Amino acid sequence: MKNKYVDLIEQSFEFPNDEFSVTENELYWFDVPLMDIIKQYGTPLRIAYMPKIAQNIQRARRLFNVAMAKVDYKADYNYCYCTKSSHFSFVLEEVLKHDVNLETSSAFDYYLLEVLAEQGHLSKDRYIICNGFKRPQYIENIQKLIDMGFKNVLPILDNKFELDLLLKGRTDKMKVGIRIAAEEEPKFDFYTSRLGIRYKDIIPYYMEKIKNNPQVELKMLHFFINTGIKDTSYYWNELNKGVNLYCELCKVCPELDSLNIGGGFPIQTHMDFSYDYEYMAEEIVAQIKNTCAQNGVPEPRIFTEFGSYTVGESGAMLYSIVNQKQQNDRELWDMIDSSFITTLPDTWAINQRFPFLAINNWNSEYERVHLGGLTCDSEDFYNAEVHSNAIFLPKMIEGREQFVGFFHTGAYQEALSGFGGIQHCLLPAPKLVVIDKDENGEYYTKLFAKEQSYKSMLKILGY
Repeated sequence: MKNKYVDLIEQSFEFPNDEFSVTENELYWFDVPLMDIIKQYGTPLRIAYMPKIAQNIQRARRLFNVAMAKVDYKADYNYCYCTKSSHFSFVLEEVLKHDVNLETSSAFDYYLLEVLAEQGHLSKDRYIICNGFKRPQYIENIQKLIDMGFKNVLPILDNKFELDLLLKGRTDKMKVGIRIAAEEEPKFDFYTSRLGIRYKDIIPYYMEKIKNNPQVELKMLHFFINTGIKDTSYYWNELNKGVNLYCELCKVCPELDSLNIGGGFPIQTHMDFSYDYEYMAEEIVAQIKNTCAQNGVPEPRIFTEFGSYTVGESGAMLYSIVNQKQQNDRELWDMIDSSFITTLPDTWAINQRFPFLAINNWNSEYERVHLGGLTCDSEDFYNAEVHSNAIFLPKMIEGREQFVGFFHTGAYQEALSGFGGIQHCLLPAPKLVVIDKDENGEYYTKLFAKEQSYKSMLKILGY
């Protein structure tokens, strides 16, 4: 009878795979023995595996470049990383090793870029795509970047009054883009994105404010679909509308040469995740080329802004099970040594699910459980996977340690949980360890941040 945890996983998923494997009853992640990491650093533990960032960047570049070659696409592909997905220095430094452009979303990104440039990580010929609603400090910092010698700063106009603010007091010529206020999916609470300028207003706005203005040049049309790049009629319809508007705009604006299709390549959120990246890249490129050919305009340079796709699959959270509670006849609760609300806030806020596996005891029998966090909040739990309404772990045995891991948690979780700030119920932020490989391909670890101290929290609170 196959009733061991390893049997359950092998029967349920394609396992082992390129990412996960089991050796001597313990889980390896990208060939890193996670129990060795736990023995060295303890739990709860946040880890970041740097080589995965490079792998995803290279995959996306390869997909789009191959797709372009297949249809003889005449323009190029440009990869941008969205800084808001993870602002950590080790992430930005790794990203910039691979000649990636950046997308910013607030005034405060400027200070990161300034330091990265001073340290030699950020060259001044990279594209800096400036999205978001621009208040005075953001406007000022965009102008500072230009004055520092960044050649390809591209503010994306989010509304009709930003251009006047950007040009105020300047004599140099500025390149800009315009963001389309895309229609949202029908199930959304609102019909049109709050970001950008309405479809029907863009060409009249260009004719009135930009066409005859010697101070400004329109180079990019930008659109973004909140639900991401998916093989749905909604996505293809919105892409088609965006490309057709690009073509119409090109006919009155010959200097326009770039189409930004935003972000949206998904990451693996469960163990049986399936997505045809190759097909989607080829279809996007083919549709853009065909629509431009039908309209008699040159194909645009394609920009993408991949945030979660870049960094999401590089992160993981490791916990230990500190105890098990039998709450009634059917509910077993395994209590972790931290909180889901404070370390993986997306599981609580938007019911996000992540690939989840036991770290050790794979040869033990399994049982159905719920996972509970340490806060006093009734919502601090994890009890279902995307593919199943339950989770399973090796049976708890008194005196035996059990560890669990949540994977692909590298995007947004630290920022949303307030890394280094005040955590719910004053639970400290966990240690953060960076894992990388040396020139011989051997992995090594570096402690980036210790577990948060109670003194730092008391100081923030004024004690």
